[in-house]
Parts: sequence; C-alpha cells; structure tokens
Amino acid sequence: MICKSRLCVLPSVIVFLLLASLVPVAGVDTPTELIAQADLAYMTRHIEEDMTDAIALFEAVIPDLDTLSIETQAYVLNRLSQLYYEATMFIDGNSPEDAPFFEKGKAYGLQSLRLNAQFFEAEVDNFDEAVAYATDATAMLWTADNWGELCGMNPIIGLFQQNHVLTLFARSLEIDPTLLGGSASNALGSLLILSPAAMGGDEEAGLALLESAIDIDPSYLSNQVILAEYWGFTYNFLGQMTGIRDAELVERLLNQVLDADIGDWPFWNRNAKQSAEALLATLEEMRD
Repeated sequence: MICKSRLCVLPSVIVFLLLASLVPVAGVDTPTELIAQADLAYMTRHIEEDMTDAIALFEAVIPDLDTLSIETQAYVLNRLSQLYYEATMFIDGNSPEDAPFFEKGKAYGLQSLRLNAQFFEAEVDNFDEAVAYATDATAMLWTADNWGELCGMNPIIGLFQQNHVLTLFARSLEIDPTLLGGSASNALGSLLILSPAAMGGDEEAGLALLESAIDIDPSYLSNQVILAEYWGFTYNFLGQMTGIRDAELVERLLNQVLDADIGDWPFWNRNAKQSAEALLATLEEMRD
C-alpha cells in the first residue's frame, strides 16, 4: 500500500509499542473494562501517549480473547491491526523500524479474518479465493494496509504477494465502500496507479477510484492528499517519485486540505495536513 507521512518523535516509542502487551494495566479486571478504556484512548490517538495506551489496553485483552463473542474478538483484533499501522506515523520517515509494526498489524488482521470459518478453511488452498468468503471489510482494509507496506519495503516479496493485497482492498471496497471515508477506494486506486500492468496496475482505473473516494467523503482529507500525491506526480516501477504530472492539481488540492477544518477525522486529517505541507515543499523542490 502507499506510505503515509510520518510524525517525528523520540525513538523510545518504538520499544514501548513493541512491548505494549507486557505493560500491566493497574486497576482493571475484565476485558470489557479494558476495551472501554482502550476506546477512550483511541479517540485521541493523535496524541502519542494515547496511541501507546490504546495499544497496551487492547493487547491486555488478548489473553482472554477466546472468552469473548466472535464480534468482540474481531473488534479488538481489527483495532490492533489499525493501531499498529497508524503507530508508524510517529516514527520519523519511512524506516526499517516500521517493519515490526506492519508485521504485527498484518498478523492481527489475518487473525481477525480467520475468525470466519469459511475463510479459514479455504485459505489453506488459495488465499485469494478465501477472500471471497470474507465479510469483515475492516479486517481486510487494515490487513491489506499493513501487508502492502511490507511489500513496498521488499520488492521481491511484493512481486509474489501484491496480488493478495489488491484482492483484499477490492473485497473490502465491495463490502463497504464508505469505510473510513472511502479508504479502500483511495488505497486500491493508488496501488493501481503505482503498479506495473504486469502486476495488475491500471492507471485510469486507479484515477477513477481516487476521484470516487473524494465523492464518498470530501471531509476525509487524506482522499485529496492521495489524489494529489499519486496522480499529481509521476513514479517509476519501484514506486519512487520521478517528476510532476499535474502541478495545478497538486497545489489546488493540497491548499484545500490546509484550509480545511480537522472535522470528524482528528487523527487522519491532522496527518493529511502535514502530508500536504510536505508534498507542497516537494513540488517546489522539483520545480527548482
């Protein structure tokens, strides 16, 4: 999947998050109480401390996970898959240090998908065919996000596994196109634009998906940023930015993002504004 912009923080957060499941949570006795506290921290996870608290609290539920309903198990696992993906945005730059986060996020996402007995049974023979039985759009979205980032970090792995990522995004989009402001549309669209045709890429189909994501939810500012980033610039077959395709589009969309309110997406819209600033700076550098 695409790389989101990162926020710079102290390296100690890496150790903390990777060991979050070992942190005792004082004064909490039941999984229900842990989940309630985790939900509160999740709401303000754009604050570093609350992000780490949310992960620690949700992971404290894992030892008792099988005592909960299937729906609650999926909720906890999906949150952890999401949070491990989002936690990389507190690490400066695109770094090898991101990989353990994406691995954990992918593992939690797959664990959630395997709660579906039909998916679990079919996965042994053919992963992509198993996805047809999946119905949890959230689990598919975050599994694909984490897996896609891992593919991007290792092009050899990506060559053999990117089709799984495309399948997950496409199925998530089919089940719930409005999920997280149209995130499956913008994720699948950007991947189709970046990928060579031999690996399933299709620029025009990708552009249509990015535009549809904005139609789904223009208040989710990442949609505008992703359209500006992946259609406004050009890339080589390795996904590296090589030039400018449409400077006017980049400036118009990113300035709209900077002028917009944070609104209903406090974590992602803050990130979108920081990404917009970075991309505008990149545009000016390329012009020079």
